[in-house]
Amino acid sequence: MSASTTPMEDAIRAKVTAALQPTRLEIFNDSHLHSHHKAMEGVTSKETHFRVFITSDAFKSKTLLARQRMVNHLLQDEMAREGGIHALQLKTRTPEEEERQLQNDAAKQ
Repeated sequence: MSASTTPMEDAIRAKVTAALQPTRLEIFNDSHLHSHHKAMEGVTSKETHFRVFITSDAFKSKTLLARQRMVNHLLQDEMAREGGIHALQLKTRTPEEEERQLQNDAAKQ
């Protein structure tokens, strides 16, 4: 059995899925867009910058800040690790918010 080539993405997917049971989870690895930044000098990890879209009932009645704290808490080990997550951009919605967004997008077309 070979080791994963995306262990950080795998950890994000596993932890978010287990804790939040999302109806939608999309993870985008944007590390290649930031590899030239001064802060990334000497970092060999190819998994440092992520955009994550999560739709979950767990976000109901939570403020945007509370939602982000929930996810940051889930991934605190990955963010603290040397060569771990350097930047995490989150889009967090409830299923109802997701549906409204889809309807708005469809109305614009």
